[in-house]
Amino acid sequence: MYNKKAQMMDRDEIKEKQEEKMMKMVRYAYNNVPMYKKKFKEENITPDDINSLKDVHKIPFTVKDDLREHYPYGILAVPREDVVRFHASSGTTGTPTVVGYTRNDMETWSDLMARCYSAAGADPGDIVQNAYGYGLFTGGLGFHQGAETLGASVLPTSTGNTKKQITMLNDFQTSVLASTPSYALYLSEAAKKHGYDPLEDFNLDVGMFGAEPWSEEARESIEESMGLRAHDVYGMSELYGPGVAIECPEQNGLHIWSDEFLVETIDPETGEVLPEGEKGELVFTMLSREAMPLLRYRTKDIATVEYGECECGRSHPRIMRVTGRSDDMLIVGGVNVFPSQVEAALLETEGIGEYFQIIVDRDVLDKLSIRVEVDKEYYGSDEYDEEDLLERAHENLQAILNIKSDVELLEPGELPRTVGKAKKVVDLREED
Repeated sequence: MYNKKAQMMDRDEIKEKQEEKMMKMVRYAYNNVPMYKKKFKEENITPDDINSLKDVHKIPFTVKDDLREHYPYGILAVPREDVVRFHASSGTTGTPTVVGYTRNDMETWSDLMARCYSAAGADPGDIVQNAYGYGLFTGGLGFHQGAETLGASVLPTSTGNTKKQITMLNDFQTSVLASTPSYALYLSEAAKKHGYDPLEDFNLDVGMFGAEPWSEEARESIEESMGLRAHDVYGMSELYGPGVAIECPEQNGLHIWSDEFLVETIDPETGEVLPEGEKGELVFTMLSREAMPLLRYRTKDIATVEYGECECGRSHPRIMRVTGRSDDMLIVGGVNVFPSQVEAALLETEGIGEYFQIIVDRDVLDKLSIRVEVDKEYYGSDEYDEEDLLERAHENLQAILNIKSDVELLEPGELPRTVGKAKKVVDLREED
């Protein structure tokens, strides 16, 4: 049974546990992972130099390339025979990153995911339809085992076969949907095409959505169309998988389970630790992982972390929504552009649909183009005015991005749909 009480620890108890666990983890990683012993030696420090949470900045960073360079077993802190499961990234940008789990790690991860379900309002006995992909990707199995640990019933539908997904939402009266936010939007759209009214025919109450950035406007659209409360979930395979943080019913930031993860924000350019409340790159230290401990892992995710107690009563710090990644940020004509900013500007434009694609190209100068579908109801109405819609979209984009962009309006359904993460950016400059 998962540790439900851990959700409600006060700030002093959290800090006490963090300090105790961090000291042990630093020594454990140093003694069992040659890479960390080498990193410490290069910085001319030992675990004896880490005496409190205030010393965390002395610990060298870990980055994704460290995992790739030691592929597949080089960062294991236990004998390979003690690893009960491996997961890995797709490796589309090079050597895959591999993560291993001991039996204790699996129990910890399942507990964290059960906490996430519980904090979002799911209960034992709920029916969870898990539309995340199963396999080397951590999403499917992470959400699956967390739901079972909670005591819920799981429909392991995985990705794809959308017509079957819709049928099961109706027939099983699923109460919790776990998927990417873009797939939730697609399910809503497809359900209506197949003659279902999600608000009348489905019994959804909670949505567990992650694996890609999404905006408040996208949340509102999902909630209104599917009749559920949409919760953002944060995680990554290097940090077990999903289950690092979750939104409570207040939907005011994602609570990091800080008895298991020590979080910092740093300046992504300099590595300098930032004061509490300043936006920066998230850095995590895992506090009890056996198979593959990670010290000060740089996530590349950009966000602000708030430390005050939430109105829900939880004192675990909150990620105030990830606004983008330092490695997927586009630099267009010298201006920083995040896809989430484009999405927010478009969804603030009445008459614009949820599906869009950013095209970045270069002639003499960088050029930003945005292809976006018109909302289906607006497109088919007598009020549809293409010129007016284009003008309003340009104004909202200019206000947020402070850069000129071309907008192409498309008919509803013209952009390709996806059952996984939506491909929202095409950078043609990479092909030059």
